[in-house]
Amino acid sequence: MPTQRARWAEFATVLGALGAAGSDDLRAQVARDVADEFTRYELLEPGSGRFKISYDVTVTTPGARVFFNPIRRGSEASDESVIDPATGRPIGFRVVSGWDARREGFGSADTAGRYIRVPLPRPVPGSGEVRLRIIKTYRDPDSYRVDGDLVIFERTLSIRRNAVVLPAGFELVGVNYPSQVLTHPDGRTSISFWSEGPAPVPLSVKGRRL
Repeated sequence: MPTQRARWAEFATVLGALGAAGSDDLRAQVARDVADEFTRYELLEPGSGRFKISYDVTVTTPGARVFFNPIRRGSEASDESVIDPATGRPIGFRVVSGWDARREGFGSADTAGRYIRVPLPRPVPGSGEVRLRIIKTYRDPDSYRVDGDLVIFERTLSIRRNAVVLPAGFELVGVNYPSQVLTHPDGRTSISFWSEGPAPVPLSVKGRRL
């Protein structure tokens, strides 16, 4: 007959196995693979340090049910929302700590950071995908500032496809990365680019008041 110590050891082994299985299940539900990322930065009122971000992403991890989008450290986030582009409907979300993201299976989460936790509107099918649009406004005067009659946007961007829209009444006078320049129907000017290299782009965009 097994001793009490042996029974406790067996019980602990079973609990450990269940915990490991649970962790594996959580990791399997977290999106790890993405494609077709695109970020649009819309510069808001000069002097406010605020810019609106629209981030489009395709989740391709089969079986994934949850996506974590980081809130960049040093930026104050507000006005967050998430949309299912396939239906146009809003998706509920929560802002969680990096520790919470790790506990839910997102192993690479920065424990000092915060994340927008998005439950996918449907599980990612095998050989399929789920598209998301995440919208938020950042206040970051270090990235977006005024210098005389200029507005300056300087930020290191890791997403390969990006666009930056200048405030109304400003013309483009400088950009440090090869970009396409467009004029929108409302008169605003934007730049867009596709980074071909693996390294983040230290982008600098300058606009002057007309």
